[in-house]
Amino acid sequence: MIALRGMEGKRIAVLGLGKSGLATVRAARAGGAEVVAWDDSAERRAALKDAPVEAPERIDWAAVDMLVPAPGIPLTHPEPHPAIRAATASGVEIAGDIELFVRACPEARVIGVTGTNGKSTTTALIGHVLTECRVDAEVGGNIGTAALDLEPPKPGTVCVLELSSYQLDLTESLKPKVSVLLNITPDHLDRHGGMAGYVAAKERLFARVGQGDTAVIGVDDDFGADLAQRLADRHDVHVVPVAVGRPLADGVYVLKGQLFDGGLKIMDLAAARALPGAHNHQNAAAAYAACRAIGCRTADIARAIASFPGLPHRIERIGEREGITFYNDSKATNAEAAARALGAFTGIYWIAGGKPKQGGLGPLYPFLDRVRRAYLIGEAEAAFADELEGRVETRRCGTLAAAVETAWSDARQAGSGVVLLSPACASFDQFPNFEARGDAFRAVASFIIERSDAEGAP
Repeated sequence: MIALRGMEGKRIAVLGLGKSGLATVRAARAGGAEVVAWDDSAERRAALKDAPVEAPERIDWAAVDMLVPAPGIPLTHPEPHPAIRAATASGVEIAGDIELFVRACPEARVIGVTGTNGKSTTTALIGHVLTECRVDAEVGGNIGTAALDLEPPKPGTVCVLELSSYQLDLTESLKPKVSVLLNITPDHLDRHGGMAGYVAAKERLFARVGQGDTAVIGVDDDFGADLAQRLADRHDVHVVPVAVGRPLADGVYVLKGQLFDGGLKIMDLAAARALPGAHNHQNAAAAYAACRAIGCRTADIARAIASFPGLPHRIERIGEREGITFYNDSKATNAEAAARALGAFTGIYWIAGGKPKQGGLGPLYPFLDRVRRAYLIGEAEAAFADELEGRVETRRCGTLAAAVETAWSDARQAGSGVVLLSPACASFDQFPNFEARGDAFRAVASFIIERSDAEGAP
């Protein structure tokens, strides 16, 4: 845990008692601050032992020095949370846990990773590569361990932080040694007031980069390409563009599954079994560029990428029986993410649906020729059936368990295929989060595999 020094005698309000909120409570108290906290969940409030709880409307904001809201608390859109309004009216500083991490550890060497899709995989992959290259590395932020729950970084430690747009909204002082932007596609538009606000939040990662820093930027979308050009025009930041499917004169790219640095072939990404598909090729290329910027050797990075075990719920291979493979991609909560998964396979029995997001399924259309049949579930079932009519055969299954069983039966009749959960939706209609949804898929798929083994036993 990182103690927030210099907080002695300060009164800190923490709003939201999830992972980052609890870490903030502990870090602030360890630094000598007086902490008051709140969460709308009575269960979370009851579980808090480190600080008193107080409803925001009962807090004397004139006596508060800082408000630390959880990343999901609305700051401006669709409208500010009442606590944000009250704190702003009283002149209270509002900061996030990443900002507090930076202030507590100003000398930390940080690799910051953001993007609409691929953040978690790329962050974990960078941490894995650094460790395999014998670099002392810690991984946290929006993945795994909250930033303030990391060990205080020692000289030479590299802190690899996944950073969401919500976290970047509340971060002013971050100056990463390496900043990684993977991609930008529409997401969280209600929270940021539209696409311009969302892009601006992502670009905050690069607000303080300068001489000696490296910016690794995916240039396969217009937003990344524009940012890369603007930073390159400054001449004080080392910009490494990253592309998939086309060569770059000066950058890191993947062509026909081969990873190149400039004109030099680094590795065949087929060796990285946990990183299938073009989207994972982008993740691997960005991770390679980030680790090269830290000083890791090319050959060591290639070996480490090949040994990466992957992450749960990100095209996670569950198992294979009778020529049919099950993949859990529950993390694909929007159409762009699901399109990346569909692009990684053929012969797909695709499970989709849940709580829909804005924009429909348009980004998936170019990949529907890879889908043999779609199995629809949840709140989006009817709308998706209407949108996919005439494009791909669908079955309305209602629940995830029914969809997996039906997809397995159909794939079994065909004698081959991929049963892929890649919902293109949030999970909140039927599950508390995408992890619970992915766990449910894994449980049903594993049961089917075990049942198939038992049926085939002599």
